Amino acid sequence: MNPSHDQSSSDATREPVLAASGLRKTYRMGRVPVQVLKDASIEVRSGEWVAILGASGSGKSTLLHLLGGLDRPDRDGGMIHFEGRRVSEFGGAELNTYRNRSVGFVFQFYHLLPELSVLENAMLPCLVPNRWLSATLPLLAAVIGGGVGAAVGSTFGVEILPTADPPTPSKIALLAVTCGVLGAAIGVVLFQLGQVVAERTRLRHGPQAAISRNTLEEFGLGHRLRHRPSQLSGGERQRTAIARALASEPGVLMADEPTGNLDATTGREILDLLKKRHDAGLTIVMVTHDSAVAEYADRIVRLEDGRVVESPA
Repeated sequence: MNPSHDQSSSDATREPVLAASGLRKTYRMGRVPVQVLKDASIEVRSGEWVAILGASGSGKSTLLHLLGGLDRPDRDGGMIHFEGRRVSEFGGAELNTYRNRSVGFVFQFYHLLPELSVLENAMLPCLVPNRWLSATLPLLAAVIGGGVGAAVGSTFGVEILPTADPPTPSKIALLAVTCGVLGAAIGVVLFQLGQVVAERTRLRHGPQAAISRNTLEEFGLGHRLRHRPSQLSGGERQRTAIARALASEPGVLMADEPTGNLDATTGREILDLLKKRHDAGLTIVMVTHDSAVAEYADRIVRLEDGRVVESPA
């Protein structure tokens, strides 16, 4: 275990930032139920690096996905608390915020979007739009545009209608409706154009762009910002994936076999990057089958027969 991060007695008494108790998770293979987790419990304190060590197929990734809100335990299959609150009680929007902002994920196979550049991939969590605003603002633009169009049609209907066609209240009302529909359409189009311009500006000059750019430069990818994932080596792809996980400055980083798809030398470089961030205070939960990789952590637990077992100090 990493000797520079021995847990003091004061650390042991701190409240956990992330805690799970009695987790059970069952999958079905055809008609056969397969119980992967059986009353698994774990606590992670702020600033701690915990490694979950287990054989392939032991349920490590399943446990990590439950902790990160990507999956749910069985009904009455235990509880997960983040900063003292039950994750199962989060509403839809709050759960999305938890998954996108409170925790960050690093996966074995990178999961980078091939059509985006390195910088755009790293900024991806910050580009996810607010669901409520995405639904409300276009509607608001349509209402305002429609209102302006209807007002123009009703106010200037006499001037707009041909002189040979004497205006009547019904004709002016019809004109107002027509102008309202056109105004609503124009309002939505202008909103969407403005949104595109705003997103491009944010990508190039916004604070999140600066954070992601600085992280990528720290990771030795400053010369690769405009490259696509297909132009990167495996180590460079994983560095980009870690930068993406850190973009929203999460409280907890969850790493699922972060070196499993890399050679030994590149794997050590990735672990050194994580260690540097951990030394700066980042909380990490990492699952691995490799005991040498687990040694980077402050504390190692083992997943055996669906349960979490503390390793001897």
